[in-house]
Amino acid sequence: MRYQISGKQIDIGAALQTHVQVALGEVVSKYAQRPTDANVVFSRSAHEYVCETTIHMSTGLTAQAKAHATEIYAAFEACCEKMEKQLRRYKRRLKDHHRERAQPVELFGASSYILASNESDVADEPDSLQPIIVAEMETKIPSLSVGEAVMQMELAGAPVLVFRNENKDGLNVVYRRDDGNIGWIDP
Repeated sequence: MRYQISGKQIDIGAALQTHVQVALGEVVSKYAQRPTDANVVFSRSAHEYVCETTIHMSTGLTAQAKAHATEIYAAFEACCEKMEKQLRRYKRRLKDHHRERAQPVELFGASSYILASNESDVADEPDSLQPIIVAEMETKIPSLSVGEAVMQMELAGAPVLVFRNENKDGLNVVYRRDDGNIGWIDP
């Protein structure tokens, strides 16, 4: 597994990097079958340290955790506990859904845009009806089953996930509804 351990405007020592690799490696090897890489970012927010961890698995799933503490090691330990709890909850479901998958999930490239919000007065008429593009990024669309897509959305804590349905070979969307249920759009 590849580790990327960095700090935003703070220095990360070799001892902390070693501690992160050992502790996170134990958690991931215990609960996840095929992790590919881990990204750990430390930052400072006023008097607290913040630790954000993202783990990508070859099954296409991404697990994320974030924790705050007054000491940097305590922030990492709290984040590691959250990650362990999250992976433990999904271990049984991950094994059931991915037992037959021999190859990693296929990812397809797509463009992602951030559009400017229209917060001007209603009386102001826009010059054109074209939205203003604030940012353009490259994103990946995974090829998953519906069950895997729901798990991916829940693990990432995202409100919506666009995926390529591997059974029907078309783009689908799963989303969290206001009533707490999951919606699935299959055009």
